[in-house]
Amino acid sequence: MCNLSITPPYYTTQLTLPLEGTVENIVSKRQCAPTFKSYNNRQVQVIFDIEELIPVHHVARVVDEMVEAIPDDKLFSHYPGGGRPSFHPKMMLKVILFGYSQKVYSCRGIEQLTRENIPTMWLAAMQQPDYRTINEFRGRRMKSMMNELYETMILKLIEANYITMENYFLDGTKIEANANKYSFVWKKSTIRFEEKLKEKIRETLRLIEETAKEEELEILADNLMDTVEDPSKLEEIAVGLETHIAVLSDEMENETNTEVRKEKRKRQSTWKKSLKLIRKDFLPRLAKYKAQNETFGDRNSYSKTDSDATFMRMKEDHMKNGQLKPGYNVQMATENQFILFYTIHQRPTDTRCFIPHLEKLASSWLPMPKNVIADAGYGSEENYLYAVGEEKEPRFDFLIPYGTYLKEKTRKAKRDIKSVINWVYVEKDDCFICPNGMKVTFKKYQNKKNASGHEQSYKIYECEDCSGCPFKSQCTKGKGNRQVHWNTIFEEMKAKAKAALECEDKAAIYARRKVEVESVFGHIKGNRSFRRFSLRGLDKVHVEFGIVALAHNLLKVAGIRLATFLKPIRAKKEAGGKTKRFSPSFFTF
Repeated sequence: MCNLSITPPYYTTQLTLPLEGTVENIVSKRQCAPTFKSYNNRQVQVIFDIEELIPVHHVARVVDEMVEAIPDDKLFSHYPGGGRPSFHPKMMLKVILFGYSQKVYSCRGIEQLTRENIPTMWLAAMQQPDYRTINEFRGRRMKSMMNELYETMILKLIEANYITMENYFLDGTKIEANANKYSFVWKKSTIRFEEKLKEKIRETLRLIEETAKEEELEILADNLMDTVEDPSKLEEIAVGLETHIAVLSDEMENETNTEVRKEKRKRQSTWKKSLKLIRKDFLPRLAKYKAQNETFGDRNSYSKTDSDATFMRMKEDHMKNGQLKPGYNVQMATENQFILFYTIHQRPTDTRCFIPHLEKLASSWLPMPKNVIADAGYGSEENYLYAVGEEKEPRFDFLIPYGTYLKEKTRKAKRDIKSVINWVYVEKDDCFICPNGMKVTFKKYQNKKNASGHEQSYKIYECEDCSGCPFKSQCTKGKGNRQVHWNTIFEEMKAKAKAALECEDKAAIYARRKVEVESVFGHIKGNRSFRRFSLRGLDKVHVEFGIVALAHNLLKVAGIRLATFLKPIRAKKEAGGKTKRFSPSFFTF
């Protein structure tokens, strides 16, 4: 054995760079050897307490405090008991939450953190669950505990005065599902294919009926055309055809005449062809279309890879062609940029997600907000009536503009002669006066249902005579007299929303909406690059975004602690003095 001493050349030599131009090299009269701090990574090193390596304001400490504040019995109740000992649920929660706070969303990545990342090693107490265990805990265990876990954290934040649940800033964003973007199933296509199949079934049954009449088979000829919509009756026909084919086979074996045998074989071939269509084509496709229609529900599309995902138009349109991608609509509310509550929806529009979101909030342990602030995408008659309540006792105050609120404030809209809001209304005669001075009188009531099933009541007004009117081309595109469809209830709600938005105090609250919820979307999708779910299925997607929301709130708490920690230090620096570091341990749950 010989000892080899390997010394890299950059430890003992100095690099000199030639100077350009006519500047002479300045050589020091004193020759000094380079010196370095001692370094030997082969020396044995021992860390007595790994916790000392983690700063007091680190997000890992916030994760540790939040999870430790959860009572053990709430987590242990999700384990049946028996068998091999499991990893502690608090340790698994800490590891997963910290991984998501560090932009690590895969189970293999979280497993790697437990082996290489010091805060994760501390949170895991040097235990190393593999990626299968992490995936099983995240996808199965957390499914039953996520709602309770999230609500517990929000209540802790309320107790710590981080949030108050008074102002509820609501908005939605679409996040791509973990599904193939070309695995689409469209409802219109399914309906069209099903109608073509039924037509093909009718033709086949018509042929069977004619052939059965020629052979005088009464069993097969009765009410065949009534079986198009009923697969069970098609199955009965298939059984009858099989029986008849078997009878023909027996007759062919006993037949000695060649011509008669050929005739029977020809008839048997015709029956077999119809039987094959029923067995191999009609029945499987009817079952397939039935399953697809059940999967659709009230949606227009879904993905074969993730049947709960709906195809939606995303903002991230790299091809610039308006491509639809499978995704979920995440409805989320914030206050002080903390995520208060969230729900996952399969509908692409925000309007129809408003009531289901708040219904789920009302069924939780969390308090209902005093003010709900949202953009014009939520401003519908149905949503306004839900906020007001059935007995004119508001569930909450709302700051939600309607779709044309900003447009009505423009100078062009105020001069628009076709807009009914610019016309004079005579309450005594219940009529409008058009720009030409003609009366637009009430004719009848009309009720309509929107896509969600809400019934709207309209009053129909019609002008007395529009013939020869100089403003007709600007007022209406119809050939007859101008009609006005006036929704009294919606107009009343719009007036209430407008009055709230024009109040000085409430207008200041509404102005915070973009800073509140849009900033959180930017942090999640931009800064932390969470633009696509890793799990599939509505329940698992709900769990995964819950982890993202928990990690976001924990990072906010850690940021507030760091700002509080650095505030006296910066104040002393500005004053020119020195300060002593302190531990913000009193900022705990």
